[in-house]
Amino acid sequence: MRSHRLLVVAVSSVDEGVLREEVRAHAGGEAPEVHIVAPAPHTSRLQRLTGAVDEAHAEAEDVAREAAEAIKGTATVETEVGDPNPLQAIEDALRAFPADELIIVTRPGPEADWVEEDRTRETLDRLALPITHLAIDPP
Repeated sequence: MRSHRLLVVAVSSVDEGVLREEVRAHAGGEAPEVHIVAPAPHTSRLQRLTGAVDEAHAEAEDVAREAAEAIKGTATVETEVGDPNPLQAIEDALRAFPADELIIVTRPGPEADWVEEDRTRETLDRLALPITHLAIDPP
């Protein structure tokens, strides 16, 4: 029997305890397989020309690593930096990692607004996956 597979989309830094408990709650008592994708921050044309894209990519790597550390020992974990558009990052990750559930982690407030937009809801509904949105204040 295959492990439960969770795709965690970490748009921002996560509270380790909250994410760990959420993964445990969705795992059903077994060690799940977890794929964490952290969308790269949007960069302007000027940032791309000056090489600041590397800094943005490093920020996303840090977010993914922090999320992985939060669930270390409770799941098999792999991480990646995804497309700056969170919906595209989700779709790309699901092609490589067919998940059973999706957990989206954002900060509360404006950073989370995209999750409730009609276009986003339509796209997420088409995935036909259970979706949990965690709007968590950063540690």
